[in-house]
Amino acid sequence: MNKDYIKTDVKDFHLKEILECGQCFHFSRTDSGENPNKFEYDIAACGRFLHIMEEPSADGVKLTFYDTDEWEYEHIWKDYFDLESDYGEVKRRIIEADPRLEDIISENPGIRILNQEFFECLISFIISQNKQIPQIKQVVRNISTLCGDKRGADSIRFFNSDFDALFPRPKQLASVTEDDIRGCKAGFRAPYIMDATEKVVSGEISEKELRRMPTDEARQKLMTIKGVGEKVANCVLLYSLGRTDAFPVDVWMKRICEELYFHKDTPKDEIEKSMCKKFGNIAGIAQQYLFIYGKERNIGK
Repeated sequence: MNKDYIKTDVKDFHLKEILECGQCFHFSRTDSGENPNKFEYDIAACGRFLHIMEEPSADGVKLTFYDTDEWEYEHIWKDYFDLESDYGEVKRRIIEADPRLEDIISENPGIRILNQEFFECLISFIISQNKQIPQIKQVVRNISTLCGDKRGADSIRFFNSDFDALFPRPKQLASVTEDDIRGCKAGFRAPYIMDATEKVVSGEISEKELRRMPTDEARQKLMTIKGVGEKVANCVLLYSLGRTDAFPVDVWMKRICEELYFHKDTPKDEIEKSMCKKFGNIAGIAQQYLFIYGKERNIGK
């Protein structure tokens, strides 16, 4: 291919903050880390392999999408990285809702919510239960190697990561057994993965229908999948279905919100409703900053 697409002066964007905040799992950082202003990553997403580099530019950052033409950037990666949204305005609204988050936002100005493929996001967050990020990434990679489309040796320049396959499509994952999935170190999640796959293949769970549903209804529909509770459902809504009003609440977010806003033990559903009321349709983005706020101040640990 030997074509690269370059986008300069991209504001409110930082590859490390976006990829390593726990919203996606099929990537690898490949630069040496010696240059604090240069970041390179290999990503498998949207049916493609991408090598991307971030460097400073005059007014923001410069992004180089290797082996990418204008059509692929416009139809795939621009949406995947949510490059059309005004995150400057988003951050302003979050600070207006809670001025305590201003310093955290200033220190982490480049977070964006990815628009991931629905099926991969669903399975990834089923896998995520009671696992750390390195473990989740390994299971995602194992499942991809098991039955996903393989990467050709010469398919992309500079792709240095050792993962060799895309995440499988629903029918590909449906072709393997529960024991195969357990062999990928999925553990007790294997039957949940099988149930989700069967429901997607049969059409019982349909991305198109979920996109047409109100957020609450879509959440309840996702929770008909075995092993999918409110937190996983909200992650899928937020990270693959464009529902930035979805507010995932795990044990850490519960404790952070209790300390900041409630000052007592509070049910997760009450926290979710309150945060959605406070931050409106960008509550899911605000959640990213609340998590960092709590982490840096050891809240809930």
